[in-house]
Formats: sequence, structure tokens, C-alpha cells
Amino acid sequence: MSSPPHQPRWPNVVALCCLLALNSAQAETWAITDAAHPLNVPPGVRLIRLDDQQRLEEQLSRSLPSNPHQATMAAQQLLNSPEGARLLAELARAQQGAADAWSIGITKVPAVVVDRQYVVYGQPDVAAAIKEIEAARGRP
Repeated sequence: MSSPPHQPRWPNVVALCCLLALNSAQAETWAITDAAHPLNVPPGVRLIRLDDQQRLEEQLSRSLPSNPHQATMAAQQLLNSPEGARLLAELARAQQGAADAWSIGITKVPAVVVDRQYVVYGQPDVAAAIKEIEAARGRP
């Protein structure tokens, strides 16, 4: 009878690396707000402004002529420019941010969310909100 084939130890090594990465990685943190609720946001925190989409759409339409044909031409010209590309990218980020906030059930602003599980409402100092969440999770 032959001996069983040698099985590589990669799954164990990969699992160990993932576990170490999870323990040492900084928590994913979102600060969710709108223009009426300014926040003090530290570096590394994703800022989601729920009214950015409306602001950007107003910015895009504000400069358009009232004539529909001229407005269509002007919009196409803007969208094909570097400024238009920048605005479209910002609009996509704003829409994704609103969808992300909605998907985790955010009900009011300001909100600070850690790991898409823990939330503190009403705290404009994001660092203080993060400390509240870490204390509740039993982390210093």
C-alpha cells in the first residue's frame, strides 16, 4: 500500500496570514453626514455626505442654458471634458456612499460606523465616536 500524498501546508499558512492581518488591520470607519452636520474627521476615515449627489447634480445643471437643445449640447461638451469626468467620478462616489449608508441601515446623521456593524449617532467628533465604539467592544 502506498503512503498518502504529501499535502501542502499552504491553507494553514494562508489562514494564519489572514488571521494576523485581521487582528492588526485598522477597522474600516465611515463618517456619514450632510452639509447641515459638519464633522471633525481624522485621516483614514471614509467621509460620506448624503447630500453630495444633490449638490453635484445642481452644480452640473446650474450652468446649462435654458434652451433644451443648447443644454444637451453643453452637457455633452462638459461630460466629455476633464472637468466633466471629475464631476462624474464624484457623482459615482456620492451615489455609492449613499447606497452604502442605506445598506447598513443608517437612520440619521451624523453617524460614525466601524466595521459596518457598530454605530454612534450624533457625535460630531469622529475620533471620540471611534473611542466610544472601541470601549463598547472592550478594546482600549
